[in-house]
Amino acid sequence: MSVAIGSAQLAVAGDEPAGTGAATSRFPAAKSLRTTTPIKYLVVIVPENQSFDHYFGTYPKAENLPGEPRFEAKPGTPKIDGLSRQLREHNPNLNNPYRLTPKHKLPCDPDHFMNAQEADINRGKMNRFVQESGASCNPNAQKWVMSYFDGNTVTAQWNYAQRFAMSDEFHADVLGPSTPGHLNLVAGQTHGAHPADLQQGGNAYSLRGTTVDDPEPAFDDCSAPPSETPHLSMSGPNVGDLLTAQRVSWGYFQGGFAPTERRNGTAICGREHATVNGPLPDYVPHHEPFQYYEQTANPHHRRPTGPNMIGSTDRANHQYDLSDFWKAARKGHQPAVSFFKPPAWADAHAGYSSPLAEQRWMVKKMNRLQRLDTWRKTAILIVYDDSGGWYDHVQPPLRSESAIPGYDSLTGPGRCGAPAPGEYQGRCGLGMRIPFIVVSRYARSNYVNHRTLQQSSVLRFVEDNWKLGRLGNQSFDADAGSIEPLFNWTRNTRKLFLRPHSGRPAG
Repeated sequence: MSVAIGSAQLAVAGDEPAGTGAATSRFPAAKSLRTTTPIKYLVVIVPENQSFDHYFGTYPKAENLPGEPRFEAKPGTPKIDGLSRQLREHNPNLNNPYRLTPKHKLPCDPDHFMNAQEADINRGKMNRFVQESGASCNPNAQKWVMSYFDGNTVTAQWNYAQRFAMSDEFHADVLGPSTPGHLNLVAGQTHGAHPADLQQGGNAYSLRGTTVDDPEPAFDDCSAPPSETPHLSMSGPNVGDLLTAQRVSWGYFQGGFAPTERRNGTAICGREHATVNGPLPDYVPHHEPFQYYEQTANPHHRRPTGPNMIGSTDRANHQYDLSDFWKAARKGHQPAVSFFKPPAWADAHAGYSSPLAEQRWMVKKMNRLQRLDTWRKTAILIVYDDSGGWYDHVQPPLRSESAIPGYDSLTGPGRCGAPAPGEYQGRCGLGMRIPFIVVSRYARSNYVNHRTLQQSSVLRFVEDNWKLGRLGNQSFDADAGSIEPLFNWTRNTRKLFLRPHSGRPAG
């Protein structure tokens, strides 16, 4: 299935005349659709690059040093599998874990590609993070990979965990960086890459038909030139196909997606913000998974025909700017399933963002979502794309195996387990633990789930709640654990409004 692209070209964003491009087909309002749970509206917020220990390793105990936002845990807060005193004082790595304050910036981005993370694990010893993931930092900064924040910095996340539900056993589907994490979130699948074996500048972007690195999406005007970063496309179905087939409204809403201008019909994503490394574009193409699939891409970043069509199939093809969500919500057309991707400055990625920038952005969105008329039927899932290479002490379960000589090393040279005949290669997983929080009136309050979950557990919830069926083709959705134990469909957990700068409760 291909994307219908009209011939009309714009001088600036937002000037496209109505009626061009793909034919429109209005979906029924989400509130009229049958679901298997009381959830009629799902919002999935996807920040960047945090391991569970990096954000929650000492939860619920914070240092509460003078001048920092205070965090006091509720009585009876459940224990989590975090950084014990033994791990903090006698860690098997070259450096012990150490706390960062709210003032700390993270200019160093640890190596978090699949082969580095397999080497971190070191056959279950979990003791080579400094030498492997830390190797991308200068020698004096390699120990940064062992750092962690507590509730005096990631105060909002800790407060959401207190009021609502979280998991301490939620994993990436595979070891590796952003693009595989985003693809698994929407397809449970990183296989189907074209070209099948793509290497450039000493980096492998795809191996044996599987995406293993961060190539740029082939169907995106705003992708970097191929000479800088190679382009790649994906074949096979994703959750967008399932939602569209069942006429369930949906959209992927990313900061900076709306073009600032067009040159010879090509979209220019020129919106930018100041970061710790200077001005950077808001829009990051390899964080937009649907742009890798021709059938769900919006290559020219075409704008929706109107607020009432946001979530339905028109020339925007379900790919939007974040501002479009609020336009639809104001008009009573909130899509049933929405993915929120922060702009780069607020996505928490080391090197250009920070936990405090993420908090300011996230809290404003969370407060606004809880004020919508749809709140009583909404669930918000906060799930990260990958662990960022930061230390986490838990060895991930081996669920997906691979054997690529010179690349895999988890269980031996060239091996991540023993893949069965016909099993797709390059999908060594599960990956490291990442934070996962469920915010909803139906979320269990001050609850920690200890069952093994993964990114495609989110995909499975969408499939099950809207009765979409499975994607097949070795997608991880078939075996992913259910997130439903984090809900209690008979209770009403109160809203929680926080202050964006401190992450503390408002009022």
